[in-house]
Amino acid sequence: MTPSLRSRFVMEIICCFVLVILGAERAFCIRFPDRISNGVKSPRAQSQPLRTAVFALGSFWRSESVFGCLDGVVRTTAGYAGGTKTNPEYRSLGDHAEAVQIEYDPGVINFRQLLEVFWSSHDSRQVYGQGPDVGNQYRSIIFTNGTEEMRLAAVSKEREQTKSKNGIVTTQILQLGAFYPAEPEHQKFELKRNPFLLQLIGNLREEELERSTLVAKMNGYAAELCPSKTQRHIDAKINEIIRRGWPILRDV
Repeated sequence: MTPSLRSRFVMEIICCFVLVILGAERAFCIRFPDRISNGVKSPRAQSQPLRTAVFALGSFWRSESVFGCLDGVVRTTAGYAGGTKTNPEYRSLGDHAEAVQIEYDPGVINFRQLLEVFWSSHDSRQVYGQGPDVGNQYRSIIFTNGTEEMRLAAVSKEREQTKSKNGIVTTQILQLGAFYPAEPEHQKFELKRNPFLLQLIGNLREEELERSTLVAKMNGYAAELCPSKTQRHIDAKINEIIRRGWPILRDV
């Protein structure tokens, strides 16, 4: 038996073992391919050009997951923004904040709706941090492109402040300058922590993981941050794959 065949055989045995542990009524062994390069559908044709939004709301691992599962979001990228350092890195990001860049179809979801998700997904009253993550890189920022987005951001911040009786909303509103994508190991972080889901979508290359709409959704699913209806829908898709023993999840 060649090393590659031996590796595949071991993976199949592990898969069956995992399914038994998960308590499936009947255990089906899914044969995972080495890699499926075309296993993910491209986003459907947009009626309008894609737009881009950038937000900072704490750790970009979680932030990317929050937005990835939304209908109309085509892709997400974790990165750095809001500072002056050129080419920041995770261990040397200077005065930048961890941020998420969202490419979206404005015919499906708009900037105002993205703002609503932004406000509901973190504590805007916490100074320089979110939960246990404390530091300047975790500050709350809305980055804007143009005067209309600046106006919408300001109105939404004022509304949020009227709802906040226990503190001052610390969120900054800044004109977007440079956005620097983070290193590959920080992209789709929650999904990468789940080897079974990675196998389920076809062992994609890193560049495919970073560009895929399906992967953005699955990253939100892995973090359990999808809307409940979407989370249940993906659960059903995965259960159907397990039942049939067919390995590739192509769309949700």
